[in-house]
Amino acid sequence: MLKIIDSILWAIATVLIVYSGLFFTFKLNFVQFKFKEMFKNLLVKKENKSGISPFESLMMVLGGRIGVGSIAGIALSIYLGGIGSIFWIWIAGLISIPNAFAETVLGTKYKEKDGLYIYKGGPSYYLKKGLNKLFLSKLYAIVMVVSQIGGFLSIQANTITKSIVPYTNISPIIIGLVIMILSFIIFYGGIKQISNISSKLVPFMTIIYVFTAIFIVIFNIDKIPLIIFNIFKEAFNFKSMGFGILSTMIIGVQRGIFSSEAGLGTGAIASSTVSVDYPARQGFVQMIGIYITTFLVCTSTAIIILTSDVSIIGNNINGIEMTQKAFIYHLGSFGNLIVILSIILFAFSTILSGYYDGESNLKILIKTTPKKILILKIISCIILLIGSIISSTVLWQVVNIFTAILAIINIYAIMKLKNDVINELRRYEKCDKIK
Repeated sequence: MLKIIDSILWAIATVLIVYSGLFFTFKLNFVQFKFKEMFKNLLVKKENKSGISPFESLMMVLGGRIGVGSIAGIALSIYLGGIGSIFWIWIAGLISIPNAFAETVLGTKYKEKDGLYIYKGGPSYYLKKGLNKLFLSKLYAIVMVVSQIGGFLSIQANTITKSIVPYTNISPIIIGLVIMILSFIIFYGGIKQISNISSKLVPFMTIIYVFTAIFIVIFNIDKIPLIIFNIFKEAFNFKSMGFGILSTMIIGVQRGIFSSEAGLGTGAIASSTVSVDYPARQGFVQMIGIYITTFLVCTSTAIIILTSDVSIIGNNINGIEMTQKAFIYHLGSFGNLIVILSIILFAFSTILSGYYDGESNLKILIKTTPKKILILKIISCIILLIGSIISSTVLWQVVNIFTAILAIINIYAIMKLKNDVINELRRYEKCDKIK
């Protein structure tokens, strides 16, 4: 039943994401290729003490995007959809970048003050303030809280555990307890502490992972042309009267969206904490994150796996098993150390980002107090412990369903508010020309 629901929802989500991505690509004059604007706005300072800087927000959003979806998720994509799914991950990334721009602009435009120096925003807020759709606003918030706290956090803890247990004698419960305690310490510090840690953790972990991949590519350069050829060849495999390509495409798009989160609206939540004069500035900054996630980290993972000869068999597959074996194939025990370190850092940064997204959306459902937020933090930590020991297959299935629901609601919202996005870009461009 879960598989059927997953397939139906993702068929709908895929059509909507592709349609909206193409719509904004043309309406915003191929905004995903305006690299000068992206990097120019990355270094813009915040206007005042309120919020966090654009760079900090990018690192915080990347902390959520460069999670296990970029490592375990890519391996799972190859396992389920074949090598051709990598091509569709690239396509999904490229087409969905304008969606990330649109949702970030709207999140920044319709944000609200949350205390003296902090903002809150995201799809729930532009559904409420921009469209006056209170039911959809609360529905998105409910799904967001449940998916982030119940699903995304669990799969991160599960992947950390899966990467460590086979190579040590440490019990999954012990690993879960350590994750739980460390997370609570950081959760307790609030958004400022989460953003500070993310801004330091994310660049460090990304550099380590990508440079390791480059090293592996250099030593396997002779295999790369054939791998690229096979990715394109298998992406258009018309076996079984077209079902082959359809299955490969949906799995690739699904994993690509899960990894980059473009179109889900999650990136707009952290982006809304930024204090900038034009929402389009933040839209440009957040597009950088999709390129880093999809074309650097995800491609690095795919190359590492495809230049090895590893395979996995079983039912309770997380995906990290294949990536770990590929690292060990290339670099021996040192490779295993690198992948465990990467998984811990990537997953932990996603735990921080996911918790913040859940807390932000809880605030639109109920009037929060320090006591209620503390209860949420405790529940989140308990869920991290549970996630360390339950089935990977069930977790991935549930996370996939939640992801599709978030995408469907968010794409509906950004398409309804498309004129706001277009007008904000024009307002920014007009001001930029005057300057």
